[in-house]
Amino acid sequence: MTSPERFDALTEGLVAGVRGQGGLIGLVLLGSASTEAGARRDEWSDHDFFALTEPGRGAQARRSLAWLPDRERIVLTAREGEIGFVALYDDGHVFEFAFSDAAELSGAVAGEATVVVDDAEGTTAALIERSRRRAAAADRFDPENDVRLVLVKLLIGVGRARRGETLAAGSFVRQWAVAHLVRALRGRFADRSTAHRDAIDPVRRFERDFPFEASRIAEAVAHPVEQAARELFELTRTWLEPEWDGFPTAAADAVARRLDGSRPDRA
Repeated sequence: MTSPERFDALTEGLVAGVRGQGGLIGLVLLGSASTEAGARRDEWSDHDFFALTEPGRGAQARRSLAWLPDRERIVLTAREGEIGFVALYDDGHVFEFAFSDAAELSGAVAGEATVVVDDAEGTTAALIERSRRRAAAADRFDPENDVRLVLVKLLIGVGRARRGETLAAGSFVRQWAVAHLVRALRGRFADRSTAHRDAIDPVRRFERDFPFEASRIAEAVAHPVEQAARELFELTRTWLEPEWDGFPTAAADAVARRLDGSRPDRA
């Protein structure tokens, strides 16, 4: 459990570490680590952040993480791609961060963010402003396209399952189909999405805006993969097909025949 005092102490340590490390020019706290989202912080909140280096020094700077606070309490670090890192402390607290120069983060998106360290030119603040614009531009839903993808992902997932590829099937059904179903619901019923939602990841805090639907989806994906797919398919039709001309009924009928027509338990 990370107490508020421990969280704040780590934040202060991060600020001091970045300011004291040569070659680092910026620090941005993201998500629940930011000031604007601090009210929803709880014992499971991690530190998500960007640490910015001087231009062209990203690769060199990434050789050392000695600037992280309480270094003696870190029990592991790992890379996620070229510029992503995680660090785990002995009390279970997690840092997830990108460590790079601004150019390497040119495609980043950001929602809630607090710039706590910057250079005289405002490099970090400018990066976050651009990242927020990209996030706002991407925060759009196309429910007609998403519901079509739900049907395709469910069909492919069941096909993988019937080939014996259970893990791959689970990814298509429980991850991809669910993500597109969430997007379709948020797009079709946009007035139900509140300020609590995550503009970058529509699945985050879906339960707060669509509690009933979230509960039913969770129940569905708890089943074995084929049953999960069929239940998600039925939920998709129940929630989205009525009174909506954008629903691909003919395609859904085709998927239904495929899901049912070659079921292994069919007599």
